[in-house]
Amino acid sequence: MNHFTLNAGSGEEGGEIADALKELEMWKGKVEEATCVKADLALEATKQEEAKTKANKDMNAALEKQNKYREECTKATFAIEGDILRLQKENKHLIDRLSGRKDALDLKRTRVDKLTEQLKFSAKIPDIKLKFSEVLKEEEDSEMGEHISGYHTITERPTTVLYGGQALITFEEKKVASQILRMAKCPVPVEKDTLDVIPKSLTLGSAVKFGIQLDVSKKALKFSGVRSAMSQEAIRHHLESSFSRPSRGGGEVERVEYDPDTGTGKVTFLNTGVAERLALIGMYSVDLDTHVTIKVEPVLQYHLEGFQAFCGAPERTVLLDKIRDVEDEEDMADILEIFFQKQTNSGGEIESIKYISRGKQLLALFDVI
Repeated sequence: MNHFTLNAGSGEEGGEIADALKELEMWKGKVEEATCVKADLALEATKQEEAKTKANKDMNAALEKQNKYREECTKATFAIEGDILRLQKENKHLIDRLSGRKDALDLKRTRVDKLTEQLKFSAKIPDIKLKFSEVLKEEEDSEMGEHISGYHTITERPTTVLYGGQALITFEEKKVASQILRMAKCPVPVEKDTLDVIPKSLTLGSAVKFGIQLDVSKKALKFSGVRSAMSQEAIRHHLESSFSRPSRGGGEVERVEYDPDTGTGKVTFLNTGVAERLALIGMYSVDLDTHVTIKVEPVLQYHLEGFQAFCGAPERTVLLDKIRDVEDEEDMADILEIFFQKQTNSGGEIESIKYISRGKQLLALFDVI
């Protein structure tokens, strides 16, 4: 290293050197200042890079969450669409079932209307000449006026069960049914096929017929539910007093009968109409230990008359068995009716016919004549 020494020369050279030193110091300060600025800028750049990296990480995490939510949303959408399709199918199935039930109901209503029309009848009531004979005695008239009388005939109709693949056919004449029953089988032609129908006799279950003579008292009334700690005579007195009150619908009482063991009894009024009116209400208020509501009902007297039992087989009806379902029920019934109407098939005029297909059964009712 070479060392040199600046010797002070003239005054002008010394001034230039001083200015150069000052300028050198100035540039040293600027270099230091620039170095600090450079360091600050490098630190800021590092911070910006870290912020950028963090922002990229946050953005990637947000994208992952977005993709995850999109997948979940897609799966949920597919599940909802599947549920909607399933519900639409179930709804269509229910609508079809409802339509089928409606059609079946309409068919049954049509059959009911048809049967109602068939059951309607008109009867001409003959003119009867009446001749006055005598005036009814007052005692008999009074006795008859105390009851409402009626006669009812109860008839149990014979029945049989008709199973699928069977038919019941009733001819107008019993000799035709006898002719059919003598045949082992009846070849019924159906298009290009032939059905071997087996005729069988029909045995019905037992049935009964009887009459009931019913008399309803117009003055007496039964009651129940009377319970009290009072004596039997006191209870009877309170009942008579309560049933005598017109404000409660009662009337003048002839007598009161009471059974303390069962809490039941009978009240008989002097006039008709009171018992009938209270029987329609069914309840009555009486004064015992406290105010009590008891049950009232009419007094009935009835007895059985003319009991008859029936059993046997109908003479004009034949059971047809072993019928295959080659047509629907109405068409099959028409085919059977046409076949058994022909005299060449030992048939005759038909009063009624009923056929049911396999898998069904029907309860057939017969009239007792």
